[in-house]
Amino acid sequence: MSQALNEARHYEEEAELQIDEQERPAFHLSPRIGWMNDPNGFSCYGGKYHLFYQYYPYSSHWGPMHWGHAVSGDMIRWTYLPAALAPDEPYDRDGCFSGSAVSMRDEKQLLMYTGAVFETEFGGASVQTQNLAVGDGLDYVKYKGNPVLTAADLPKGGSPYDFRDPKMWREEDGSYGVVIACRNEGGYTQVVLFRSEDGLRWNFDTVLAENHDRIGRMWECPDFFRLDGKYVLLVSAMDMLPSGREYHSGNSCVYFVGEYDRETGIFTEECDHAADYGIDFYAAQTTLTPDGRRVMIGWMQNPDTTSLRTVTHPVFGQMSIPRELSVRDGVLYQTPVRELSAYRRDPVVRENVRLDDADLSIHGISGRLVDLEVEIRAQDPVEGYREFRCRFACDERFYTEFCFRPDDSVISIDRKFSGQRRAIIRHREAGIRHENGRLCFRMILDRYSAEVFVNGGEKVMTVTLETPREAEGISFHVKGKAILNIKKYRLEI
Repeated sequence: MSQALNEARHYEEEAELQIDEQERPAFHLSPRIGWMNDPNGFSCYGGKYHLFYQYYPYSSHWGPMHWGHAVSGDMIRWTYLPAALAPDEPYDRDGCFSGSAVSMRDEKQLLMYTGAVFETEFGGASVQTQNLAVGDGLDYVKYKGNPVLTAADLPKGGSPYDFRDPKMWREEDGSYGVVIACRNEGGYTQVVLFRSEDGLRWNFDTVLAENHDRIGRMWECPDFFRLDGKYVLLVSAMDMLPSGREYHSGNSCVYFVGEYDRETGIFTEECDHAADYGIDFYAAQTTLTPDGRRVMIGWMQNPDTTSLRTVTHPVFGQMSIPRELSVRDGVLYQTPVRELSAYRRDPVVRENVRLDDADLSIHGISGRLVDLEVEIRAQDPVEGYREFRCRFACDERFYTEFCFRPDDSVISIDRKFSGQRRAIIRHREAGIRHENGRLCFRMILDRYSAEVFVNGGEKVMTVTLETPREAEGISFHVKGKAILNIKKYRLEI
């Protein structure tokens, strides 16, 4: 074990003892100590789910990237393991960046990650290469043949400065595939596919997709998988321009649904959509569970807001709830993993609650660790209603709200009054399908976040909160006449 990794492990073991658990989310994974961003190596190995993550243990601000490590039996309750990787080799001296994990034929776990070396003469740009480490689920040894992929392995014109985020998988025949993001000499992003027979020696296969500035400037964190008879390409797009209510300016997770021909290497896109229409969801990665479910997890943060904090916390960053995926009519549906239901307690059910141009708080419907299901419909389908709002994490001063305007077919999330003191992104909206104002949504609340799954996961809106934990109110507001059916569960993790 290198000195850098040994020091990181020793530091995190001692530093985490100083953290009040109330400063962490209850069931969304946060860093053991310090800084967290992209999920890495989301996989099932040795009978447990493994999740690695971009990690800087020595500060709650970004620094030279390590790989943090946690395991879980159900993707809800996580146990920290010692840091898996530290920047300690010439090819990764400035950071072990994003990557993935698969099981090898010899039952070892293989990690592939991006190593970075900053070159000051190029304005601080980093030369990026792909590297391997092999381990047993606890300790990992970097491959003596690193780096295994460099810009020399890219198609002509591939840049060494934006070549990152390998996502591996195993094919049915035992071979390996990996998709990696890279920038071409023309300045646009490509997602390139490499293949390997043994996981150690890799060969270029095809350019799977190209951007040409159509959705953002740079794509990163690609993932590629087959689901429900279609292929899905997942990317995180940087520096996007807004496009109707589908895409917002800034950075966002985007997916393409289409067909893929392995013989020709051609991925034919049929449609594209945002993966999350809220504010805080990025760098998503998926895994295949032993029972065949495709599950996605993302960094629950907007990259544009990471430097705007005024208070230093011992930990920064958290992951989304893992989400089961399915494809229907070109849409990637997302629902919280079914394992979450085992933590539901004390159900409160209210049916056929009538709202007539009123604000309503309902006895028993409150809390900050909550699984809430709501159905709203018009009392009179012809007359309808004009607007519905659900306010949560609220008291007399603070609240965040989810809104639905049936006439415009629009849902939105707004955290203007959630307690944030900087002028950061506060509002997002999206189009939604509905029938005469009938809408169903499920809201998962943790101490510092909310995730809203609308119409069975057709649209998802994720937002992080800095609201004081004591603000536990939930209320409902309607303009017009509507009927609510509500189920609320306390989550005990």
